[in-house]
Amino acid sequence: MRDVLYLDQIEQAEILLKPQRVEVLRQLAEPRTCTEVAARLEQTPQRVYYHVKQLVAAGLAEQVDSRKVRGISEGIYQAAARSYWLSPRLVGRVGGLRRARDELSLGYLLDLMEEVQADVAALDRTAPELPSVGVSGEIRVPAERRQEFLRDLQSTLQDLFTRYGGTEGDAFKLAVACYPKGETRD
Repeated sequence: MRDVLYLDQIEQAEILLKPQRVEVLRQLAEPRTCTEVAARLEQTPQRVYYHVKQLVAAGLAEQVDSRKVRGISEGIYQAAARSYWLSPRLVGRVGGLRRARDELSLGYLLDLMEEVQADVAALDRTAPELPSVGVSGEIRVPAERRQEFLRDLQSTLQDLFTRYGGTEGDAFKLAVACYPKGETRD
């Protein structure tokens, strides 16, 4: 079972985004038969089997084993991942907006986050070592110093790109997001 499965095909999203299938998928966090899932969800095995087959066809679950019960072969299924990420590109831009090119715009930031999400989802999490770093923090800047702060940030990052921007060695992607903090979410 993978940690994350990145979904970028509309057909997969259509299969996943049905409340009953999400519940079936949750039950398949551990290998189970359709009969076992049906008992937990108080559904008929036939109804659960229908949903499991849809999930398997979309690559969201898989048959991991089978067993004989009274001479009949019964599949044992498991979810393909612990969590599923839906690509923002599944919806696309509403209203025909084109890709924002201004690095100081919110549209550019949203495009950057989509790119980072796709890149992270594509990493091989079975690799023995994935050197990475994540940093998050809050900086308070008085309104009259915002431009100075943004210039300093841009200059510091440009220095890193210049110092380590050669053609030798492993390639790393650096994406920095700086945005006004909204209201605190609970």
